[in-house]
Amino acid sequence: MERCSTLLPDREILPVSALQGDNIALLLNRIEPLLPEGPRYYPEGEITDQTERFIASEIIREKIFLLTREEIPYGTAVTIDEFTEKEEKDLIVIKATIHTDRESHKPILIGKKGAMLREIGRQAREEIERLLGCRLFLELFVKVDTGWSQDPRALTEFGL
Repeated sequence: MERCSTLLPDREILPVSALQGDNIALLLNRIEPLLPEGPRYYPEGEITDQTERFIASEIIREKIFLLTREEIPYGTAVTIDEFTEKEEKDLIVIKATIHTDRESHKPILIGKKGAMLREIGRQAREEIERLLGCRLFLELFVKVDTGWSQDPRALTEFGL
């Protein structure tokens, strides 16, 4: 800190620890007023240019990674086969396919008596419901598409 204050005598030096979380809030409070306001990229209230379908597929994919850890490599993709709004029931129906590269990954994704797939679906459904603000029916399928991650056509089809 002494060396930094010598190099930057007119700057405030804040000790922080990302590991412990020490002074992170203070650092952010000091940095924010110094940032220039940039152009608005999205209309007020919008935070992304991605569709709800894409966000739903990424939430499902995130749950796969969080729940399977190192068992499943990054050889999975999720496609949304159906995204239907049933306004009269305040319900959205999503049918999605989890694509995996290897036959050996399918039983891991499904789990014993379907437990892993149910948990992936439960956690994804809860998060998507919070995001969309309505009830959700989520149906997941697992499909083996050997070599999809090396196939440019499949990558385009999966939106990757």
